[in-house]
Amino acid sequence: MRDFRVNGEKMEAVQGSANLVTNIFCENALETALQLREKLGAKSGGKITALTFGPETAEDTLRKALAMKADAATLVVNDGHPHPDPLAVAQTLAAAIRKIGAFDLVMLGRESGDWGVAQTGGLLAEELGAPCVSFVDHIEAGDNGLIVKRQTDNGWETLTAKTPLVVTITNNEFNVPRIPKTRDIMMSARQPITKWTLEEIGVNAAEIRAGGNYYEVVDLAVPVKEVSCEFVSGDTLEQKVEKFAERIIEITRAL
Repeated sequence: MRDFRVNGEKMEAVQGSANLVTNIFCENALETALQLREKLGAKSGGKITALTFGPETAEDTLRKALAMKADAATLVVNDGHPHPDPLAVAQTLAAAIRKIGAFDLVMLGRESGDWGVAQTGGLLAEELGAPCVSFVDHIEAGDNGLIVKRQTDNGWETLTAKTPLVVTITNNEFNVPRIPKTRDIMMSARQPITKWTLEEIGVNAAEIRAGGNYYEVVDLAVPVKEVSCEFVSGDTLEQKVEKFAERIIEITRAL
């Protein structure tokens, strides 16, 4: 956190020397997808494709997905605004998904690790014309579709949903991302990654590169927390407790 900076004029974070990493909630989503595929078995023919919209360096996060045993990976190269809004991201991902082909289930992290807007999943579902279930922490196959459990403020809800479906995944104790084996990491470095430009997926490239105008950031700052500390004096414990109590009363009255 000491190295985190923001550019107040551009209203964006400054990456500095920090490396890009996969959003933790997206890793929870990938782990949930891997577990679902394992439960369904090889005969189900389930295929997991990791998809991201980001700069060329985002290839590293896709390599990790491949090391975790995703079947394929696709990168839509972002050569425009470094922080496109959720609608621009959703439109881009939707176009890429349509280009990849038919799908049963699209799984995203519940929110991004940087801006935390938590709107991309719902917007993506709208773009794809599919229903959306948010804050999901468990998925399994049922007789009449997918059985989806989602977190709420008051507990959990269990739903039965038909595919195609979009879900946003939150974390729980059972979808902690697995650690790839060394052999799988080495193999992922040699696996092909599909790369598309914005023009190749058929979106309005100029609008996407501009970052969209879905919302406007009016202020951005790193929170500053000021802490002050006082020591009470006294020769005995009783004196220290008495002075401490007096100081609390003084502060309370000042407020």
